[in-house]
Amino acid sequence: MNDISLIKRKEIIDALRRGTVPKRGLEVFAVGLEGFEEAIDSELESAAAGNGVFKAVRGEYGTGKTFFSRWLEHRARQKGFATALVQVSETDTPLHRMETVYRRALESLQTQEWTQAAFRRLIDKWFFELEEEALGALGEEVDDAEQIAGAVGDLLEKRLAAVSATQPQFAAALRAAHTARLRNEHGVSEGLLAWIMGQPNVGAGVKRAANLKGDLDHRGASGFFRGLLAVLRQLGRAGLVLVIDEVETIQRVRADSREKSLNAIRQLIDELDGGSYPGMYVLMTGTPQFYDGPQGVRRLAALEQRLRVRFDPKTTEYDNPRAIQIRLTPFDRERLIEVGKRIRDIFPAEDEEDLRSRVGDDVLRMLADGIGGQLGGKVGVPPRVYLRELVEVLDKVDIHATYDPKEHCVPVISAADLTPEERAAAGMERDVDDIELDLGGE
Repeated sequence: MNDISLIKRKEIIDALRRGTVPKRGLEVFAVGLEGFEEAIDSELESAAAGNGVFKAVRGEYGTGKTFFSRWLEHRARQKGFATALVQVSETDTPLHRMETVYRRALESLQTQEWTQAAFRRLIDKWFFELEEEALGALGEEVDDAEQIAGAVGDLLEKRLAAVSATQPQFAAALRAAHTARLRNEHGVSEGLLAWIMGQPNVGAGVKRAANLKGDLDHRGASGFFRGLLAVLRQLGRAGLVLVIDEVETIQRVRADSREKSLNAIRQLIDELDGGSYPGMYVLMTGTPQFYDGPQGVRRLAALEQRLRVRFDPKTTEYDNPRAIQIRLTPFDRERLIEVGKRIRDIFPAEDEEDLRSRVGDDVLRMLADGIGGQLGGKVGVPPRVYLRELVEVLDKVDIHATYDPKEHCVPVISAADLTPEERAAAGMERDVDDIELDLGGE
């Protein structure tokens, strides 16, 4: 792993020190995902060919759903896709409101070269390419802004004709944004791009520049997703990978919102199959309770039928990674140790040889056994906690010449170190206030 830059190594370790999934470098320690690579790559190829793909992932808290999502996003960006992550939220991002899902997707959009403000940069590039084509047709000597704006606008409308057939506002807003840019009306141009991204509270004066009314709604967002896909394809991108994370949160919303959210998932699957979103790969993550419990997928028979996969309760050996729904298995001791080796090998120490000699494989095994034991041997909890504790040990070895992890390291995991979901999975309570008491009331 000597070919990994020092900057990337530090980014990875810093993220693990905080107990979060690194944004970059996931390929360094992607252990246990080898069985999914061929199927995922084949599905990405299908999306790149213009098809819609839907994939559901199930796993208990701590089994690596977030890591799997980031790993797939990383793999997709390497293959030329743009990616977006939407975390379902009861209040901020309800799943049944497509306009909110669309806005969150545009806010989180990333490409291989751009991790921030990717949508605006993509539009800048698209406008530039349209201008180059328009100038080629008009003649390089043309410098009249209105003439260029008209030629680019006509070309833009032609490129987005299929989208405009059902959602003309997408092209109209983009055309007006480009024209405003050529007129040096940057406030109007940026405001229109914000409106295209689904941002609320865009001024009425800005919207009048494109004859727009109101904010983006549910129906309009579906058309805007198609518009985004069209722009991506014209820029040579393979498509869009959209991750819908923590979908199990819809189990806690009101019954009417829950029914709408479940139906939205069913509708999305059908629209992907029907060709409404060419080049889109949707990955949805949730807990087994969401897929199998009474407040989840089972409440909508049509959705349950689409996502149904029969998993062998005794073994995962014959799981089908090509199925519409796949399951992630908990980290076992050997996988934890293997990940630990990879993190130890990339740790940017002052004396890397000394660090590896003092943090041998026996120390990695000791940590895995110690943390797993404190968590009662519960599956689905240790990976994040284990890696954070490992980085703590590596830091101390790097800083203190006399620190001996075999003598001084005593892993202590408290409930406060875990998320509420992880505490529940481990059967731990944070304090007396976390203990639920049945007082016989309603």
